[in-house]
Amino acid sequence: MLVESRDPEFIINSLLLIIMGRLLVPKAALFFFDPAEGRYCLKKSKGFDGLNENQLYDIITDVDQQNDSYFTVDSAHPDFPQIVLEPNNSIFVNLRTSNNHHGFLLLAPKATKTPYRKDELEFVEALCIISTSALVNSQLFNELKNTYRNLDRRIHELNTLFDLSKEFNFLVDREKIARIFKFALLGQLFIRTFFLIYKTADSHTLLASSGLTGKPSDKQIKRIFDAIENEVVIPDSNLIEKHPWISKNKIAAFISVSIQNEKVAVIGVGERANKIPFGENDYNFLKSLSNLAVISIQKTYFLDDRIDKERMEEELSIAKSIQEGLLPDPLPRIEGIDLAARTISSREVGGDYFDIAKTPDGNTIFSIADVTGKGVPAALLMANLQSMLHVLLPVDITLAEATERINSIIFKNTPSDKFITFFWAKYVSTHKLLRYVNAGHNPPLLLRDQNDEFELLSQGGLLLGAMESIMPYVETDIQLNPNDILVCHTDGVEEAMDEETDEEYGVERLKLCIMKNRHKTSQEILEAIVEDVRHYSGNKLGDDLTLLILKASDSF
Repeated sequence: MLVESRDPEFIINSLLLIIMGRLLVPKAALFFFDPAEGRYCLKKSKGFDGLNENQLYDIITDVDQQNDSYFTVDSAHPDFPQIVLEPNNSIFVNLRTSNNHHGFLLLAPKATKTPYRKDELEFVEALCIISTSALVNSQLFNELKNTYRNLDRRIHELNTLFDLSKEFNFLVDREKIARIFKFALLGQLFIRTFFLIYKTADSHTLLASSGLTGKPSDKQIKRIFDAIENEVVIPDSNLIEKHPWISKNKIAAFISVSIQNEKVAVIGVGERANKIPFGENDYNFLKSLSNLAVISIQKTYFLDDRIDKERMEEELSIAKSIQEGLLPDPLPRIEGIDLAARTISSREVGGDYFDIAKTPDGNTIFSIADVTGKGVPAALLMANLQSMLHVLLPVDITLAEATERINSIIFKNTPSDKFITFFWAKYVSTHKLLRYVNAGHNPPLLLRDQNDEFELLSQGGLLLGAMESIMPYVETDIQLNPNDILVCHTDGVEEAMDEETDEEYGVERLKLCIMKNRHKTSQEILEAIVEDVRHYSGNKLGDDLTLLILKASDSF
């Protein structure tokens, strides 16, 4: 029963009671070693009046005593409560598993006043080894259970964010966005009191709120907005003193939302209804949820700015603005990598997409995608893909797992005739390594320095949205070397048409163009490809065209 039990309290009680009953020991206590403190914590005591449970004690005078099977009380640390130690026949028994020391069992003299016999000590030692193993296993089991519980919570939060992202993407009513945001705060984090301040071009607006005692003035709104400078702010005495309204409404935390390095919103949240303090995971969820809501709110303002224009022109103009806002501008600087990227739409908006973003671990994500079709429907699906990618950036999962989740969402929530070819890679700067997954996209072309043969980055799996994930996606690692060139492109490059011959530009012409310009910078290679494609097609693009080029520098 001791070995099978996962209850530490049961194991400790059983150990003490068995020994005390079997050997007629009137007093016993169990101490576990605390590595952080270098002392021993009393877990359980029976019969001793001078010991306090969960208190730390010094037991040994020499670290070698941790290797002894047992020792008598006259070898104990002088700071150990002497009132507890009975000099006649009291012993400390080592609690260990294999060669690992975990604590001591203190046994008072037997009620019979006779010394402990050799067979009795062997019995105690064997029982201690069994019990200690059970205690360690129960601790590992409980840690694993907590890990699974936290993982389940993270998965639930991720699914919630996916669902909210889908809803937010198609909402243009700010009241509905605020209502969904409110229900998400209440349902996920038990937050009843909140407010959302949004900065427009000429004012700061209390866009949404719930549970507030008294509405703040316009001046207070602006002062609170300006006071929140970091992404997460916990009100301190200084902030509360300057803004008593915060304390009056029991605001527990502020979330600042920035888009393209400009602060556009501040969200304040009150205490949780269950009084449980916010943890790191809660703040991460709050940041992701707030970003989704604010981006959707920003989208509604884009729509309002064009409300008086002709409906179709308005739709195209707004979609183009949103699409351009989703692309990284300017491109981030990456040490050792010369980077260039560009997308050219055959219409006002298109379904091509690229992105470059930093991950929390300091690495960089590169992605390129092509949505079937053109115009607004393709652009909306592209925006949805971009939203999912940025939601997944802070989540600790592999590229293959993330690709599978994205495919599942797109498959379930898009028409059967809509697909996405998709390629993305993580650049691990410390190892000069590129880890990629190709989901049915045109294989990027890798040209090694002083080599005329191209490598095709084609490993991965099915294109996104075609069918439910059956086979897992595969991620592949490639090592980058100085002057290596990687050209990622959409099919608008290869399918550019010569109207006179009705012949496509093709991948071989693309390879030849790269070879001719291999000693130039990434930007120069990109411009050379675009110019060659335009010249070939008579400056008429039948499809969207996107290029993402990486070149390892000489000092790579």
